[in-house]
Amino acid sequence: MSEVAEMNETVDQADDEGAEPIKKVSVIISKGSLEGIYPGLIMANGARMEGIEANVFFTFFGLDAINKSKNDNVKVSTVGNPGLHLATMVGGLPGMSSMVTKKLAGEMEKLDIPPIPEFLEMISDSGAPLYGCKASVDLFGLDKDDFMPQVEDIITVGEFYDYAAGGQIIFT
Repeated sequence: MSEVAEMNETVDQADDEGAEPIKKVSVIISKGSLEGIYPGLIMANGARMEGIEANVFFTFFGLDAINKSKNDNVKVSTVGNPGLHLATMVGGLPGMSSMVTKKLAGEMEKLDIPPIPEFLEMISDSGAPLYGCKASVDLFGLDKDDFMPQVEDIITVGEFYDYAAGGQIIFT
């Protein structure tokens, strides 16, 4: 066995032996686009399905995910989105965001990935509390009545850190 292979094997063994399982995650969702919201929802749902304690904190435009009047009409951001491999000018054409969103929604439906409101309900039902950021809620002139009933509370960043204590923080 080569020296590099032996070193890699030693590192792998050390990682396996010293790694503690994740017991708690706090997911922060800050973007209001489809590709900004779904990664956080998938991470929170995956955590709950693995028996990991989770909570989800929505801030800035991420509030669109829990806003009753907006969460069923979230679109893909096509302007300046490098993952789409579209020129910025093409991404800005009228209807481009709707077209890409419709295509992506169709692909997600084939994979049985639920729409945002249903996904949030599933996550909440699994025991993961959903929280809105007080500073963002105040900034946008919203209140708790604007949000889905699954939103447990509107909290400060300090309260979020209290809930996140002892766990991993995932920022999407």
